[in-house]
Amino acid sequence: MRARVALAYSDITLQHREILLKDKPQSMLDYSAKGTVPVLIVDGRVIDESLDVMLWALEQKDSDNWILNGNQTLQSEMFELIRTCDENFKPILDYYKYSDRHPLSEIEYRDQSMWFLQKLDNQLKQQNFLMCDDVSLADIAIFPFIRQYAFVNKDWFDNNAYVYLQNWLEKWLKSDLFLSIMQKHELWVDY
Repeated sequence: MRARVALAYSDITLQHREILLKDKPQSMLDYSAKGTVPVLIVDGRVIDESLDVMLWALEQKDSDNWILNGNQTLQSEMFELIRTCDENFKPILDYYKYSDRHPLSEIEYRDQSMWFLQKLDNQLKQQNFLMCDDVSLADIAIFPFIRQYAFVNKDWFDNNAYVYLQNWLEKWLKSDLFLSIMQKHELWVDY
């Protein structure tokens, strides 16, 4: 999802192939044996990490400076926040989403992840978006994971103390950019 948002923002024209992860087409696996999405193929080059797809898209066009060029300190902090999300929060999110497959309860995994929600809420208390008053790569890289998190137990999320985080997520869910990438696509089938 975050790769799709960056590609849409950068006005990248592409052929979208929707797949079922439980029934991966061989043509996808021929390009990326990892068997995960996204897979972007550009001039024979395979980019199969979502953050790498986002960075590639922003290299092509970044009209609003999501990458925060010109402010090296803020840019470094942004990449550190994204790394923290991807390496520390995302694994807990996966356990939280699928707690029935793991040893701890949903509540125990939720408790293990609260530090990250608090961190984001504190940042959003200071400014409109995660890094400053303007959208940055951090917002786009992180909001899809917060969306997943929220929908594990939407009642709990909507009624917790993280008001700034709730409002930020709601803005993204109603944004034209997000809604534009959520259109349904026909499943790709190899013939």
